[in-house]
Amino acid sequence: MNLFLVPQYPVHEKSDIYSNTADMPHRNNKLLPGKKYLCLLLFSIQTLFASAQPGSITSIESGKQWIDVDYVGDGVIGHKLDIHLPKNGKGPFPVIICIYGSAFFSNSSKGNVFKEGIGQALLNAGFAVVSINHRSSRDAIFPAQIQDVKSAIRFSRANAKTYNLKGENIGITGWSSGGHLSSMAGTTSSLRIGENKGNKVDLVGSSPTFPTTSDAVQAVVDWFGPTDFLRMDSCGSTMNHNDEKSPESSLVGGPIQENREKTRLTDPAFYVNSKTPPFLIFHGDKDPLVPFCESEYFYGVLTSKGVSATFVPVPGGGHGPGVMIDRYYAMMVEFFKEHIK
Repeated sequence: MNLFLVPQYPVHEKSDIYSNTADMPHRNNKLLPGKKYLCLLLFSIQTLFASAQPGSITSIESGKQWIDVDYVGDGVIGHKLDIHLPKNGKGPFPVIICIYGSAFFSNSSKGNVFKEGIGQALLNAGFAVVSINHRSSRDAIFPAQIQDVKSAIRFSRANAKTYNLKGENIGITGWSSGGHLSSMAGTTSSLRIGENKGNKVDLVGSSPTFPTTSDAVQAVVDWFGPTDFLRMDSCGSTMNHNDEKSPESSLVGGPIQENREKTRLTDPAFYVNSKTPPFLIFHGDKDPLVPFCESEYFYGVLTSKGVSATFVPVPGGGHGPGVMIDRYYAMMVEFFKEHIK
């Protein structure tokens, strides 16, 4: 069990992927009025999709790459992934799955893994990077998104030789909603059905690809991902997550407080057990959108179950700004080097 206390740093400008609200005041425990909230949400979605063109990526320093690989085989844009190999070394290379943040509203933002710097940091350290799309909440509600993530993991493992990958041990990372999905992949590794008080969800899907291949991951880096949706408003946020049009309610398919039992099944902490892989969690204590208490809560559940977990609270860090920077990317790299043999 590890808790890192990181000194104050100067916060620099950076795009906010969950919701483009870098100019909003930090956590003030107030909820946005309905109309203002909806305007903010619509602006966020428009900003997100304007920068997320299918198949487009920024300049990447890689040795070899495959773009828009269909990991399900159905031609759906949300089922495309990119594979990038490091410039140096002959491989096979250890694999890290990377998931973008989008408030679950985008199905085509895999290129943001490199825009944000995570992908290049991992490539430079000798890891193969598999950046994936997944279906948005507008394409299909939960559990479609975690089904896609698990499909991408199985695809990467089953086709390891084809793409010069080491398929035995796979790490996963993502920020915001991508952090949530990365955490879900970690805590539901090799689990097919989630159940809570008579409510069941199929975490794999009725017709999975590569069904005999494991979807387990061996290490998780979670960048300020939401966990327990039901407590986000009560512990502080500038967004009204209980609103019927919030990212979380859109994911579940209805207002989260009116669908509490189903919403519970979206919480990665619900599935934590003795076989859960090691976690590294980053979260800014001034995050205005996913409240800091979410990661505090998740870290507490992990450690109470005996899971190896390290929590890095970032003083002054926002929802991306000041957190997704090189000093923490270096910590991520060292964590994966330790756990992805």
